[in-house]
Amino acid sequence: MRSYRELFRTPEYTPFFLSYAVQNAAQTISGLALATLVYRATNSPLLSAVSMFGPQLAQMLGATFFLSGSDRLPPRATLAGINSAFAVCTALLALPGLPIGAAFGIVFAQGLIASLGGGVSGGLLNEILPKNGFLLGRSVFNMATGLMQVTGFATGGALLALLSPRVCLLLAAALYATTALITRLCLTARPPRAVGRPSVTATWRTNALLWSSRPRRLTYLGLWVPNGLVVGCESLYVPYDPGSAGTLFASAALGMFAGDLALGRFVPAALRARLDIPLRLLLAAPYLFFALRPGMPWAAIAVCVGSVGYGASLVLQERLMELTPDELAGHALGLRSAGLLTMQGVGAALAGTAAQLTSPGTAMTLMAAGSAAVTGGLAACARQDRPVTASAGVS
Repeated sequence: MRSYRELFRTPEYTPFFLSYAVQNAAQTISGLALATLVYRATNSPLLSAVSMFGPQLAQMLGATFFLSGSDRLPPRATLAGINSAFAVCTALLALPGLPIGAAFGIVFAQGLIASLGGGVSGGLLNEILPKNGFLLGRSVFNMATGLMQVTGFATGGALLALLSPRVCLLLAAALYATTALITRLCLTARPPRAVGRPSVTATWRTNALLWSSRPRRLTYLGLWVPNGLVVGCESLYVPYDPGSAGTLFASAALGMFAGDLALGRFVPAALRARLDIPLRLLLAAPYLFFALRPGMPWAAIAVCVGSVGYGASLVLQERLMELTPDELAGHALGLRSAGLLTMQGVGAALAGTAAQLTSPGTAMTLMAAGSAAVTGGLAACARQDRPVTASAGVS
């Protein structure tokens, strides 16, 4: 499947895509609004970064206990329930006089709920599309993330200039409720992909199975760590330049959109498989420029160019699906999502701490250097595996 027309003619793909896009718009508007609210209240880069990316810190905890539900729960009802819960949590964050501690408690609860969503939605996409359509369909989802972030952060920045952060949070809650409604009304009720009841034991057993393969381990680490450290750079946009944070977020989303469009639609499969390391290095390199504390528009250009490197995740997700049995696809993609979002939360916490001790520009440079170093280390490990794989006759 190489045509967008063919992709959107696939039954249920269009409403599923629409629900995903609206959810991302809600997430970007609420994240920017909450980070702004916390920064105004505390003047702390660390608390601002963690408030925006804090739900991710709970992702791995949720994956440890709940991820077996990715393949053992009915997907339509589960996704509708998750977005309804997001709507309630986001509305609670808008309550006047809500203590900062209570806000972080709600953010943590959102992360636990979200830990199940990545696997359920990824597994459902794998069901809706044929095998040869997964990468193109996934790339369009990633492009929707970029486009909705461009729209969401630009809109969020404009709304924050006109309205209070709490009103913006209520608008985001309404978007989450809309996502739940689209999911409930427009998708078919499907049975779970796997038999058995969700349990902590089943989650641990499948996590251990997925982690037991060295090629899958390296793929997961490549998906999680370099990306998470660069998201730490993004978490400092508000303290770096409070007046232009929306522009920087939109520039990052635009670069991600361009990378996903090129990788998913125009780059041949043989070449695409060799681009994951260069793209991960591109993701980090422009943030080294922030040691010089560039102003606008140079900062926005650097962010946009670097974010093209997020296209590496498409290559690695395709590789992960090649390494994983079909009956574990939802769980494998859920673990990818949970680990990625957890590392993004860790990256935000590390970046915020470094910015607290130094400056936002210096912290961004340090995080980018760490990301590039991890990519180099994983590339060296992958090269060591190739002679062993070749001698064993494994393709």
